[in-house]
Formats: sequence, structure tokens, C-alpha cells
Amino acid sequence: MPLLAGDLANLTSVSGYARGGGGATGPLRVAALVKQVPVVEEMALGPDGRLRRDGVALEMSAYCRRAVAKGVELARSSGGSCVAITLGPPPAEQVLREAVAFGADHGVLVSDPAFAGSDTLATARALAAALDRAALEWEGHFDLVLVGRNSVDADTGQVGPAVAELLGLPFATGVRHLIVVEGSVEVRCEHDDETVSAAVGLPAVLSTAERLCDPCKIKDPDIWATVDSSRLHRLTAADLGPGPWGAAASPTTVGATRTEAVDRAAVVLSGPVEDQVRRAIDVFLERGLLHPAAPADVPPVPRAVAPAGAAVGVLMEPDRERLTRQLLGSAARLAVELGGRVVAVGPAPLDPAALGRWGADEVVEVSGAEVEEDVAGAVTGWVTDVQPEVVLAGGTAWGREVASRAAAATGSGLTGDAVGLGVDHGRLVAWKPAFGGSLVAAVTASSPVQMATVRPGVLPMLEPRPAPVPPTTTVTVEPRRRVVVQERVREDDLDVLAEADVVIGVGQGVDPEHYGELDGLRHLLGAELAATRKVTDQGWMPRARQVGITGHSIAPRLYLAVAASGKFNHTVGFRSAGFVVALNAQPDAPVFAAADLGLVGDWREIVPALETALSATLSAPAGAW
Repeated sequence: MPLLAGDLANLTSVSGYARGGGGATGPLRVAALVKQVPVVEEMALGPDGRLRRDGVALEMSAYCRRAVAKGVELARSSGGSCVAITLGPPPAEQVLREAVAFGADHGVLVSDPAFAGSDTLATARALAAALDRAALEWEGHFDLVLVGRNSVDADTGQVGPAVAELLGLPFATGVRHLIVVEGSVEVRCEHDDETVSAAVGLPAVLSTAERLCDPCKIKDPDIWATVDSSRLHRLTAADLGPGPWGAAASPTTVGATRTEAVDRAAVVLSGPVEDQVRRAIDVFLERGLLHPAAPADVPPVPRAVAPAGAAVGVLMEPDRERLTRQLLGSAARLAVELGGRVVAVGPAPLDPAALGRWGADEVVEVSGAEVEEDVAGAVTGWVTDVQPEVVLAGGTAWGREVASRAAAATGSGLTGDAVGLGVDHGRLVAWKPAFGGSLVAAVTASSPVQMATVRPGVLPMLEPRPAPVPPTTTVTVEPRRRVVVQERVREDDLDVLAEADVVIGVGQGVDPEHYGELDGLRHLLGAELAATRKVTDQGWMPRARQVGITGHSIAPRLYLAVAASGKFNHTVGFRSAGFVVALNAQPDAPVFAAADLGLVGDWREIVPALETALSATLSAPAGAW
């Protein structure tokens, strides 16, 4: 078999992978799946709509750094071993060298021109095959396969659960704390706006959260060069089997793209705070920022024109009523264009009468399911039997796992994190943002069943329609109980920021003891609070309030960044805002380049002055403005 160096058969410190193997009883054998991505600030697409790598600085994806760091920690503490595995072109050896320099025992590069053009499903198949190849070469199995929750360039979160499905393993996502015990691992996970504690049987696949541990980070190329090349190994397409691989195995295709350019005025005021505030109020009035625009007329949910036609499925996540309603309304629109009907599928459905008004023509209740993989099994069976034209799910931790597992099991094309849906020549078109939303690409699927997860809050909330109560059938599943949820704690509401008209984003420069000093301004503007990653890392706000490339992307009418430095990882999250105001004490702070208007000074002076001026302006007769 082709190798970068050494003999893969002599890689004795790593045991092979075997499906359905027992749990850890001694030294842990850990695989960390990593991805090489462009440095965030340099992300760009080529003419073919795919990631441009030539001439762009590359690095290990942020979440993958946690997978490597935790894998090394677990291996060392148990007397076991950790291997880093990546799929990519030859230069991706760089991330393996970094992982080995950090402490991984070996690195395996899965590389071949045949893998070019791999979408998430083709990537998951290649990685699963690489892990299976290890099982053929060496007896045993990896006790844990660690992956990043998602990569910063694509943000789909699909590869982890797809690999788990292909390998027949349990999965937990967004792990921020874990303890390995005999035969299982106890985890605490970040799920959008809640924390989930669970026990997961080993072997298992886990995706890592940012707050799991400090990242693997050795960026000095001179250190990479010192890595013993005998610890680096290569697998080609021929080593993994006949395939197909790469583009030939990818059911999704990137089509037309459009640039979502945002030019900010970057006007930075100076002088006494009172003068800056007065000028800011003038701008607010000129731009009409003090009152929301009149709501647009909301159309009603359309009726299905062919109740016996092709099905458009909507996966209903428990306790996500608003998201379910948005998905059903858009599914009804798609069903009209496709000449079909809408089927709502999920556990413990809402009132069928309400589902009918929101767009469902049929309801399939999944009974007995306890966790996502149970629901995914039922959805897989339904998709196999019914062959729906389209299946939609929310772009949440729940929706990503259920949809990814079902797509992997059925070979269906799945577009992640869509922000728009349409139909072209009878096929679904899902518009997916890339690189923080600076570009949106049309993604289509060649598979009979087309699937998409949709970012919460981006679809319209249609007016309910008069409709009869849809018929309901029940599918009963036997829970596998490989993942046992012990506690769910809802910390916030995922929809709050997605639906907010005005948002005040708080940086690390605001002490949490002083958050109350923002209340007056927040109430005057009807604003919600958001935060940078540094703030949520400190636990000062729930992660559901994090805005940025590893948080949420939002599009309020008005965004106020208060004492935030302006790092790209944060500013990319509010690039779709209508108007951005930044408050910072440093006149050269990077945040001002991402804002339309900047006020320079201590926020504790600017905010009270703004509050006083806004209160006086809003209480004055309209003609006085």
C-alpha cells in the first residue's frame, strides 16, 4: 500500500477498528479526524464553486484542534494511543505533522486524486472506510473517534454523524465535558440553546465543542519539520476499495453562486461623547433606524395540489414549534411546485390540527424513540419505503444528526445550513452560505431523495391556512439505548437572536456585573443581547447568544457592538445586519472597519448618553424629528 513513510502494517501502537466492538477496559485507542481549511480571513471559492486552496494559507480547523488535544490527553492518561486522520490533498500532511508534534502517535493521510470533489457524504464514506481499513490491518478497534463539531469553512456538522451511521456507532455532538468509564463515556454537550448530559456506550463517535479543552496549536513549521516521517502514513483510493469515491460518490453538486457583498461606511466619530451621540442620533433619524419598518404582508400556507403526489417530508424536532411551523410552511410551497404533499415526521407530534394549518397533509408519529439515532432509524425506514422527493430538517444539533444519519443510510444528498429553498426543473435547490455568508451557493442533489437542513429563523412564518385535520399514522421503534440522556437543561431560546430586530452585541470589555447598565438602552430599542465567543467561553452569557463563525449568523435591522474588539470570527456573524454601530474606547479598534458608524469612548459614558438622547428623541412629537 502506498505510504508517505514507514510501513502501515507495522503501526503497532494503534489497534484496528471493528464495528460493534466492546467498550474500553484499559488503554484507550483514539482516532481524531481532522480537516485542513483556509485561514478564516483568507477563505474564498474558485471558479468551480469549491474551496480555493492554491496560494491561500491553510490550517487545522478550530474544532478539530480540540479533537486532537482531547485525543492525545485521553491516550496519555490511559496508556493508550491516538492517531490523527485527514482526507485531503498532499499538503494536508501539514495538519498531521502538527497533530503528531502535539502528541499524537501517528498521522494517516487519506489522499488520492480520486477523492477530489468529495461532498460531506463522500467524505464520510472515505473516512469510515479508512477506519475500517485499520480494522483489516490490525486486530481490535478504536474506542473513540473524535471529530470537530463542524468545520469553519462549511459549517454543516454532517461528517461526524454520517461516519457514526456508516460505522454503526452511537454519536454525541458538541461535547464540552467527558469522562471515560468502563464500557462507556459520560458527556455533557452543548446543543444550540440547551445542555445535554448523557452516557454513551463505547466504541463511539463524539464531536467536540470549543469549550471541551484548550486546542492543539503548534504553528511553527520548523517544529512540524522535526516530526519523524516514519510516523506519517498514506492511504489511497485503491487501499479503501473500489469506491466510487470523490465527485462520483457525491450526491450533491455546487451550482451557481452569488456574492453577498456588504460595504460598511466605517465612519468613526471623534470629540466629546455628547457631540458624538448627537451626531449618531442624527444618523439614526436620517436612516429611519428608530422605528422598525412596517411588517410586510404575510401570505397564507398554500394547499397541496396533488395529495397523492410525491412527498415532501419535514422532520419535527421536539420542543421546536416555531421551527416546525417555518419548515412546514416552506415545505407546502415546495409541494405545490413539485405537485406533491407535505408529510410531518417525528416523535410526539404537536396537535395534528395545528400541523394541518401550518402545512402538513399527513403526519407520521415516531413512537418509542428516546434519542436522535432512534428517530433517524425510523426516518430511514420511512424514506426507504416512501421515497419522498424532499426531506427538510432544522439546522440544529438534533436536525443535523437525524438528517445526516438518514442521508448516509439511504445515500441521499444532504445540503447543510440552507438559508433559502427553491425548485428548478422539478428538483430542490438549497441555497447555502459559505465563508461567513459572504457568498451563497445553489446546491442540488442527484439522488432520488433530496435532503436539506435549514438554518433556524431564515424561513418565513406563513399565515395558517384553513385545513382539515391530517391523517396520522404511527411508526414504533425499539430504542437502542446506546445513548442514554440523563438531563436536558434549556438555557435559552434558539429563536431569540434569529428573530430579533435590534441586537446589542457585548464584548469582553463589558464586565458582566455591569450588564444591567445596558437595560435602559436595550428597552428603548427593543433589543436582545448577544455576545462574542470570549464572553460565552467565560460563561457570562449562554452559548445560544454567541455571534460569529463558531456561533450564530444573524441579520437584525440594527446591531450595536459594545466593547468588542472586532475580530473577524465575531464580525462575520453580523455581516448581514442592516446597520452596524460600534462603541469602543480605542479609535483604531478593528471593529470600526466592520461598522457603519463608530463612537469612540468608554461604553459606560456613551451608553447613558445614548439612552438619554434616544429617550428625548423618541418622546418628542414626530414632526420635531
